[in-house]
Amino acid sequence: MIVGPYLINSCRLIFRLEILSDWGRTQLFIPQTTPLKMTATATSTRRLLAISKQTTSNSSNAQQSEKLVVVLPDGDRVTSIVSPSSEGDATHLLLNSIHIASFQVDNNNALAFEITSVGSRYEGATDHVPRYSLVKLCAPESKKDITIPNFWAAIYALFTLYHTQEHIPLLLSDILNQDELSEYFTNTGLGRQSAINRGQNTVNAGATTFLSRAAFWQGAGTTGYHTRSWLLSPTQMFPTIPSFTKNEMVIISHPLRPPKPLPGQMLYRRYCSEIGQSLELAYFDLDGETDGTKISGGGISRHMAAFHKWHNDARVNSAWSERGSLETHRNYVEGLLKDPSVLPIMMSWDGELMGYAELVYIKENHVAQHYPSDVKPEDWERGLHVLVGEEKFLGGGRAEMWVRSIAHYMFIADPRCMRVVGEPKQSNEAMVKVGWKSGFHVHTVFDFPYKRSVLLFNPRDRFFNICGLR
Repeated sequence: MIVGPYLINSCRLIFRLEILSDWGRTQLFIPQTTPLKMTATATSTRRLLAISKQTTSNSSNAQQSEKLVVVLPDGDRVTSIVSPSSEGDATHLLLNSIHIASFQVDNNNALAFEITSVGSRYEGATDHVPRYSLVKLCAPESKKDITIPNFWAAIYALFTLYHTQEHIPLLLSDILNQDELSEYFTNTGLGRQSAINRGQNTVNAGATTFLSRAAFWQGAGTTGYHTRSWLLSPTQMFPTIPSFTKNEMVIISHPLRPPKPLPGQMLYRRYCSEIGQSLELAYFDLDGETDGTKISGGGISRHMAAFHKWHNDARVNSAWSERGSLETHRNYVEGLLKDPSVLPIMMSWDGELMGYAELVYIKENHVAQHYPSDVKPEDWERGLHVLVGEEKFLGGGRAEMWVRSIAHYMFIADPRCMRVVGEPKQSNEAMVKVGWKSGFHVHTVFDFPYKRSVLLFNPRDRFFNICGLR
């Protein structure tokens, strides 16, 4: 397909395609981008008109490639086509090869989202707050509006391309339903036009909105608006009801825990642009009830077979010390499935099993007894124990991706979770380093009866404010 010409009138991008052949093969990589350039102020209309002149004269002979930006959790693919120009590029976003939005970066208009200086003599005069170039977003000429699900997909693409930015200054232009979109990101917290709430309920649809990276990755604007969230089985927030646990490890009061998922239920999926694959988290399926391997006549489920194989591997056993028979491992998993404080999950890359994790509520876990006196375990605080079973998935930065993803899942599954905890062996320097790169910090060192552990903390605010997701 030859793309062109693009006719641009002010911020209206008329996206006209001359279909000469099928789309070329989709390239499985992210366009190389850097944080948007920080410069002085100028109008963007002249720049768009300049792009129009150049693209109209040159684009008919230019072969444009459709490049993958992100795969959404529901499997839809967001791709981009860039119209190059000496005056600045126009980027067109497509969902499954259907044009949904276009944007252009105004490198002459850099804006900062100031919070602490508001109302002070420093307001508007700070130079330490990052400034990011304004992004002008337009609807396709063929539709002239953008649906809420497609708008979220476009925002996902922006935060994938410009993942180092805390905010994206966004201006909606020439969109019929821009009032609806402005109310959407204001009401959900996805974007703000002002650093403080001055008691006004009105939204200025023509004003610049600062999209928040922290709010986006917390799931703002997902549940209740569309089904493209990383949480594939979102649930209502479970009420806080008193409960109690007494066993050989702990005696503790805590909130009643939510019901467990269904066997094999897919809980979470996120595309990792660094490697071009999606990480999936599924609840443990002991009997193969959902993946087509249901036990009949003494068989073994896919999850159970992998779990048994991995724990009898010398590398895994050196960390977990759970080598044993199939019966031993089945009894182990059955105990976890009955325990309301533990969520045993299987991890996959694009559907290929790669590892196992146990997500626990800290209050009922024995690690809480080793917290130092300056820290109190919170009601919805969670921890993780993890292993990579398949050696092919070791290295290459993958560990940081799945550690971040598991923490991400626990934070967005319940917004009351304010901290995620790890406690690897102190001698496992590689895992401690992965934790540090994934947003954890070492709080202390302590001794279990069977190992010396490092207590790793990952607070919610730091996880989302210094975000490593992309």
